Amino acid sequence: CSFWVSFSLTPFGSEYLLMAMDNKVFIKDVKILVPPNWSGSYEKARRETYDKANIIIDSPHPAYRDEPYVKQMKGCGEESEYIHFTPNFLLNDNLLNAYGPRGKVFVHEWAHLRWGVFDEYNEKEPFYFSQNQQIQPTRCSTQVSGHWFEIINGHATLCRYDDTWLPTKECQFFPDKDQKTSASVMYMPSLDSVTAFCHEGDHNIEAPNTQNQKCDNKATRTVIFQHSVDKDALQTLKPLQSAPPAPKFTVIQRRSRVVCLILDVSGSMQGQRILRLQQAATIFLREIVEEGAYVGIVKFSTSADIISSLTKIEGYARESLISKLPDTASGSTNMCTGLKLGFEVLQQDDKSAVGDDVIFLTDGEATDDIQSCLKSAVNSGAIINTIAMGLSASNVLVTMNLISNQLVDAFSSFTMSDGDLTKLTIQLVSTGSSTTGWFNGTVPIDRTVGNSTTFTIIYERSAPTVSIHAPSGSAYDQTRMTHNAATKTLTLNIPGTAEPGDWRYSFFNTESTAQAMTLTITSRAARDDVPPVMVKAQMNQLASDGSKPMVVFAEVSQNHVPVLGAKVMATLQSDTGYSEDLFLLDNGAGADNFKNDGIYSRYFAKLISGRYSLKVRVIPQEGAIRGSHNRNSGALYVPGYIVDGKVQLNPQKPPVSVQSADVGRFIRTATGESFVVNVPKGVTTKFPPAKITDLRAKIQVDTIFLSWTAPGEDFDFGTVESYDIRWSKHLKTILYNFRNATPVNTSALHPQEATLDEQFSFLPEVAIKNGTTLFFAIQSQDKQALKSEVSNIAQVTKFVPSPKPPEISEPPLKLIISIVTIACAVAILACIIATITVWALKRKKAVKESGGA
Repeated sequence: CSFWVSFSLTPFGSEYLLMAMDNKVFIKDVKILVPPNWSGSYEKARRETYDKANIIIDSPHPAYRDEPYVKQMKGCGEESEYIHFTPNFLLNDNLLNAYGPRGKVFVHEWAHLRWGVFDEYNEKEPFYFSQNQQIQPTRCSTQVSGHWFEIINGHATLCRYDDTWLPTKECQFFPDKDQKTSASVMYMPSLDSVTAFCHEGDHNIEAPNTQNQKCDNKATRTVIFQHSVDKDALQTLKPLQSAPPAPKFTVIQRRSRVVCLILDVSGSMQGQRILRLQQAATIFLREIVEEGAYVGIVKFSTSADIISSLTKIEGYARESLISKLPDTASGSTNMCTGLKLGFEVLQQDDKSAVGDDVIFLTDGEATDDIQSCLKSAVNSGAIINTIAMGLSASNVLVTMNLISNQLVDAFSSFTMSDGDLTKLTIQLVSTGSSTTGWFNGTVPIDRTVGNSTTFTIIYERSAPTVSIHAPSGSAYDQTRMTHNAATKTLTLNIPGTAEPGDWRYSFFNTESTAQAMTLTITSRAARDDVPPVMVKAQMNQLASDGSKPMVVFAEVSQNHVPVLGAKVMATLQSDTGYSEDLFLLDNGAGADNFKNDGIYSRYFAKLISGRYSLKVRVIPQEGAIRGSHNRNSGALYVPGYIVDGKVQLNPQKPPVSVQSADVGRFIRTATGESFVVNVPKGVTTKFPPAKITDLRAKIQVDTIFLSWTAPGEDFDFGTVESYDIRWSKHLKTILYNFRNATPVNTSALHPQEATLDEQFSFLPEVAIKNGTTLFFAIQSQDKQALKSEVSNIAQVTKFVPSPKPPEISEPPLKLIISIVTIACAVAILACIIATITVWALKRKKAVKESGGA
């Protein structure tokens, strides 16, 4: 198993991973990508970049501080984005008691990242009622022993209980430091005895933890070995019979960016295609590529020529390169010739193309066999970005259609980050219109951007009349813009930092017939110490053959903190002309994994064969806030342990320092990677309703109240035909034999349109005894009688308040609750012990007289 990280690394426990994975998995190679400004001699990075790292070691998260976490936005068994550690976590041993040895914490986080399992604790629901009517900590396995206390002024006291007789939110579970169970890594890796993942034999299916909620109550080991990306290998690999070799560490560095534009100028690129190439490459050279980077340009057709050797981006270099862009096209399309010469250009600085960038643009109408040079291209070590224009493009290439501003969007997406978001060019607007009159609009420039703000207008035939107004009323017209008649572009560079607020633009087509005009607005961070609001877009391609829907994701955040309440739209456009707009949601239902985590998601279920581009836009609206979201995935903070009958407290977890704040009106545009849908002939892409993932239950007296988010006729589009709601007193019945559970009369329930809130209440036909726990699930059905998967399981316990709590596994009162902190004077310590002892005896007597446990 190989992985690589950014910034720094401390040795992790490959032996823990090997032990937890039946001697089948160990760490083989580790590549450490250090920042570009670090001095020293390091190997040159190949395709490793900050944005693609498995593990990022960076500054503390604004909300989580030094807590380890995984950015996990996809479903059960699917790979996640990255692990985040801080230098303090890796260097400061004071945190290890609370979270566990670094090697075990690494295994915990790696299981999130690689195998898509979830945590087996729940900080929001740390306790629950079991089927046998006992209060239990949310844990796996139930063999993890301990007691729960409330810490008041540094002292452990017995917990208080709310009106449902569950412990109040101040109550915390303190495990015994000395345990006998080996499970589970996804619950509490800090325990010395824990070395394994929960398997079905010791898995706690009752616990209301994320693993049960997201993975249909399956054990983490089951998911890893039977449902993860590595399931086939894990089932066939034989355990190692001897110790594996130690991990190999390689330190690498990415220095100044080196880019070569390899541009197709064959005869099939004549007319609008070569013009579009000029326009998009101009925006890349003028606005996108970073200052200090090196850029070369190669053109190819029947043969290939170097237009520009590697040139450092500084001073007048940008305009010089733009002036050399090709404007004529002829000849055949010999792609391999262009690629070969492009690699030669990349070698001009250090005789190697390793780690350098290629932007390869072609119409794909090749006269040679691109497969013949594919191997050498891969072996070059360069990062190859391809853009294919036109319907005849080879399937080897990623496709961007000429329609609208897609080619500009493609070039605008080719940024390279070292983790410092204040250096990146951010696309605010990419829009277009074909009109005979005015093309108007308003663009809010928010407080986090404003430097290097550029308005670029591309027109079809003749330059429009332009009027751009700043919030203060300052006006800009075409006389203040740079006009390139050859590439049909008008460019306005706003001096200094653009004013925050609404900018208004108006373009008037002076021709009598309609012409197309597009507008691209880019900007950078307003200040070095204020990270800008960012948007990232991607597709989760579970399948491209029509057998499963795809999922669109867009992350909206500021400095890793989620931005909530944004209006996010994704446009998926095919080279066949088919286009679909999807409003993405952060509601924790359907395709969206967690509510209010700043990840906006939606199913793409109307699959039609073609090559698609993906553009995501955040549409300006009031009410978006920067939220203080809890971690969804990460090692558990343990407040303390019971050692020899005494409570030993760990350092207190710092409070969340991020407060919700209004981010104001803002606008962003992001382009994701293109993708291909290839539905076999005769295959229909009709899907059932999506699985309900957010079913919730409450009880008032004897009435059950259920709520959930409505699925659709096809996953999360349209309206389902009906719901089948069932309940049982036995979890295993509802989990494994849904059809045998008790049905609920839903004749009065009229399904809502997909994504709307559903609410339903009913009175069970049988009496529910006090202390009974009930389990509920739903299955929906569409008009074609296609049924969804059974929903997540919701549970509720009926409790009529009484003078005493239900059976509670209270800590033995013979334990004199004390805390190992600092030494006290002998006389004071004796006084404290005497006081606690008297109190404990009185408490014991009172409980016994009242008949309590």
